[in-house]
Amino acid sequence: MIAPKTGNGEAHSRAALPKSKKVHVGGKQHKDVRVPFREIELSPTVSHTGRVESNEPVRVYDTSGPWSDPAFHGDVERGLPALRQGWIRGRGDVVETASSYRPIAGRSDREIPVTLRRKPLCAKPGKVVTQLHYARQGIVTPEMEFIAIREGLEPEFVRSEVARGRAIIPANINHPES
Repeated sequence: MIAPKTGNGEAHSRAALPKSKKVHVGGKQHKDVRVPFREIELSPTVSHTGRVESNEPVRVYDTSGPWSDPAFHGDVERGLPALRQGWIRGRGDVVETASSYRPIAGRSDREIPVTLRRKPLCAKPGKVVTQLHYARQGIVTPEMEFIAIREGLEPEFVRSEVARGRAIIPANINHPES
């Protein structure tokens, strides 16, 4: 597997980790939710009596992002895919707004990576676009279901903890790659 290069020429490893594989667990309420896990093969255990017991693989949350997925063919220069963009726009409560970005003197706009050229979003007039607001309205968002799957919880529990202010979800609408 060829390692992608960063802007400074460094290579990122895409080699598979030994005795493990990347797997995804899908959402039930939101079918486009896919939570990445690393399924790690465990060695057999030999008991004190000499009996060999096999061990089931263990799953842990995979924080490596899409780069460790053999099916992903990204470009480091373009950044991460905007996985949450459909979730954010699908709620129907955001609009594009004028960018507050100003190019650095002497640089052309073409030098800005494509991911930074996205039109920024803001809430439609009279709308609130926070996970806290959705939770208090009784809405389980895809972000909440993602967290529930990752943590082994029920989505409704995550929603209720956010609604009570005992959990926060930092999910800015202008960072759909998170």
